[in-house]
Amino acid sequence: MPDSADPHRLTPLERRSSASLATISSLRLLGLFLVLPVFSLEVAHLPGGDNPAWVGLALGIFGLTQGLFQIPFGLASDRFGRKRLITLGLGLFTAGSVLAAFAPSVGWMVLARALQGSGAVSAAATALLADQTRDVVRTQAMSWVGGSIGLVFAVSVGVAPLLANAVGLSGVFLVTGALAAMGVVLLHLWVPPEPVRDAGLQRGRLRDVLDSPELLRLNFGVFLLHAVQVAMWTAIPSMLVQAGLPKAQHWWVYLPVVGLSFVLMGMTLFPMERRGRLRAIFLLAVGLIALVEVALAGVVAARPSVLLLSLLMFVFFYGFNVLEASMPSMASRLSPKNIRGASLGVYNTLQSFGFFAGGLVGGALFEPGGSPWLFGVCALGMLAWLVVAWPMVAPGRPPRASPAKPG
Repeated sequence: MPDSADPHRLTPLERRSSASLATISSLRLLGLFLVLPVFSLEVAHLPGGDNPAWVGLALGIFGLTQGLFQIPFGLASDRFGRKRLITLGLGLFTAGSVLAAFAPSVGWMVLARALQGSGAVSAAATALLADQTRDVVRTQAMSWVGGSIGLVFAVSVGVAPLLANAVGLSGVFLVTGALAAMGVVLLHLWVPPEPVRDAGLQRGRLRDVLDSPELLRLNFGVFLLHAVQVAMWTAIPSMLVQAGLPKAQHWWVYLPVVGLSFVLMGMTLFPMERRGRLRAIFLLAVGLIALVEVALAGVVAARPSVLLLSLLMFVFFYGFNVLEASMPSMASRLSPKNIRGASLGVYNTLQSFGFFAGGLVGGALFEPGGSPWLFGVCALGMLAWLVVAWPMVAPGRPPRASPAKPG
């Protein structure tokens, strides 16, 4: 039962759900992010690794298949149960990781990465967390999962080169498979049981998701957010190097920046939500990221210092963490229970396509040391999202009652 003194606090069961599903998400994301910093260099040793088109396909096809399978997994989780689909997805990711570890050529690596991506569990996992938490604490619960994305990304940037040097690309993929397999064990030993499903609940349709203007705003936004995240990180590492920070020491910036931004997010987002200001802080976060992109576009030629880049990344990750915590919470609260899995499937599909599109844009506009065109395009994307999101109605605040008519 919720704490009667403060209904805005997570109950022990809600904390267990949040912690366990955030851990599973972190293990899977760590497996994914560990590959990114070293993949293009290490895969060059395979037959066909000298072909940039095949290497790019092997890297990017994960996001493509991930996006294609999110909606089917979400719909199936509405019908057959969340844990079954999460187990299946983590199993596919593990199998793809093992195949990648022993891939004899880049062609086989493409197949392995596609198999990894087909294990699209994000929608089912987010829907399960939504099923196990109350609306009033949903954003707090989602922040545990959302915050893990930025933290795991920062850790992987520092750990991946060391791990690849020690065990090679095959070893990195075996580690990713082992992490996913650990996720299956945790799912069945630690995550609380699924709520009993209402047998009389009408099955939802994909069309119901596409008919909601508020859900469409969120889906448009999550696509742009992750496209911008991936695109700008094609340039940020080289900018840090040009500012005088060796690649092996980039984690000195990433870990403090992500950690402090997460603390600030917790200090501002949750109190603002309790005061009914979720829309305000949501729009503020979008605007802050747009300002970061404008600033980066303006300072590229001046070769900014490590301190200035750290400050801009702090602002970026603050906005990113606010959005990562609030958006899936809003999507789940705006969705009726019978289409929650489908709704989050669409949401995560657009998220995956955002990763894919960000890689394409970043690759096309990348210049060593940063490109004003790259950051300019990112700024325009965020400003477009701000315009689209402005009329949004945040969930959780019922419309003001109309005055009663006399008589």
